[in-house]
Amino acid sequence: MTTDIQRYAAFAHDPEGGNPAGVVLDASALDDAAMQAIAADVGYSETAFVTSRDGSRFRVRYFSPLAEVPFCGHATVATAVALGPGEHLFTTNAGDVPVLVDEFGTATLTSVDPQVADLPAEELTALLAALRWAADDLDPALPPKVAYAGAYHPIIAVGSRERLADLDYDVPALKALMTDRGWTTVQLVFRAGANEFDVRDPFPIGGVYEDPATGAAAAAFGGYLRELGLADATATIALRQGDDMGRPSRITVRLDPRIKGVRVSGAAVPMFS
Repeated sequence: MTTDIQRYAAFAHDPEGGNPAGVVLDASALDDAAMQAIAADVGYSETAFVTSRDGSRFRVRYFSPLAEVPFCGHATVATAVALGPGEHLFTTNAGDVPVLVDEFGTATLTSVDPQVADLPAEELTALLAALRWAADDLDPALPPKVAYAGAYHPIIAVGSRERLADLDYDVPALKALMTDRGWTTVQLVFRAGANEFDVRDPFPIGGVYEDPATGAAAAAFGGYLRELGLADATATIALRQGDDMGRPSRITVRLDPRIKGVRVSGAAVPMFS
């Protein structure tokens, strides 16, 4: 274990793609203020801190540049790959998250039990206004909801890839709304095929405009698709994220009727810059 700050690109095989994450494998001597300061200095969407270890069980906390978040998927993938192949159990603020890492540097996490709730009409109106989108932009086959699998994310689906590509939101308005409602990111989706989606995730409450890959939202989205019967109970779902930012990320979501959690898989590679 090391107190060094390692840097990984998660959900990609190329360090020029994916979502950068900071990883501190031995944060046992760091207090909250020190972890927050390191995350702010690193400047990535999240930095993960392993604060204790008991065999294959690790206590892991996640900090964005502005605040601690209960769970982060891409930093979980990065941390697990940094730990090496095998079965790991991460104890997070959201609950226990098992992670399996194969010999090729791909990690598969199993989320906490997902939840799906209605998005009240007044909140949808405020959210669309902050996004500078119209109700006519939405895909009626994928209704707006709020989904959870360790963190809360509104799910907003649009009917065209062009609408998704044109992201120019009101940062103060969206940040205020997300802070008030306890949302971590907003999962914006376009259905490109039966089990293929392009997604984007604004993350102003974390101090960044957009997340290049969001594993927690991917898990929540998997729970949403299952809960609403929008995907087969054993579906494998491919998410493309980060392309519009120039950091292509690939996330695989797997549904399994034998478990309540959602499996999210992706590669991670060290960043050398």
